Amino acid sequence: MSRGLRLLVPTVVGVLLAACAAGPPPAPAARPAPAPATPSSAPPAASPPGTAGRPRPPPASAWRVGARPLPLRRDGFGQVRPTPPELRRRTLPTVDRLPPPRGGRFRSAVRPVTPAIRRRMGATWSPACPVRLDELRYLTVSFRGFDGRAHTGELVVHRRVAGAVVSVFARLYRARFPLEEMRLVTTADLRAHPTGDGNNTAAYVCRAARGQARWSAHAYGLAVDVNPFQNPYRRGDLVLPELAGDYLDRGRVRPGMVRAGDAVTRAFAAIGWTWGGSWRSPTDLMHFSATGD
Repeated sequence: MSRGLRLLVPTVVGVLLAACAAGPPPAPAARPAPAPATPSSAPPAASPPGTAGRPRPPPASAWRVGARPLPLRRDGFGQVRPTPPELRRRTLPTVDRLPPPRGGRFRSAVRPVTPAIRRRMGATWSPACPVRLDELRYLTVSFRGFDGRAHTGELVVHRRVAGAVVSVFARLYRARFPLEEMRLVTTADLRAHPTGDGNNTAAYVCRAARGQARWSAHAYGLAVDVNPFQNPYRRGDLVLPELAGDYLDRGRVRPGMVRAGDAVTRAFAAIGWTWGGSWRSPTDLMHFSATGD
């Protein structure tokens, strides 16, 4: 996330990606919002034979991500609210959108942005953006979910950092660092009303640095946001995602948090990227970039 508060996109932009800065002057700004509603847990299964009548453990969470819109602030973000009890130790299971890796081993692929991927990206890219489509690459990488299982995620990044970004996620996979979700940012995300509970590990979206007359590092494909909910952005009274305030207490270590010197910061440091968690104001715990912004 950048050090300001405004975005490039023509409608409200979600806190799926909350990142940063660098580049030439952008187009007009707009407001952020998280992803559309997606179920975060499956209904309980029927009792196995012989277990009817026995007490069942409660489900991991009945929380449905994106289902509860927040009132808006004047700046277009959602109103910051206390973290719901269900999310104070957030370990929601991953919804598989791509087939899991075969054999549970780390797998990756780097490909050009095909017409099908371009259609899925929607309004997150346009000819007015500072990089051409042929300068971007579509990555698939394995990751560990909070459910302990292997999953396949997807990102779009600049072609010159594609191999390095793959190496980061290979290290996180070996370290068993959990990620809840990793999918492309789409037009639906840009248009969604803020709900303050998004947690998508993501990279490319063409937008301006917040409150600045330059492009975000995300608009170049040179930034990644990791587990935004466990690693929120803070500037003054603004917290993004808006329900993630409980995670500002970095002394209470919980799964998915990024901390100085851990596997995540070491992996990004190994490719020369910097961490927004080292900034004084704002503090952007989710954000890693090749530009330092």
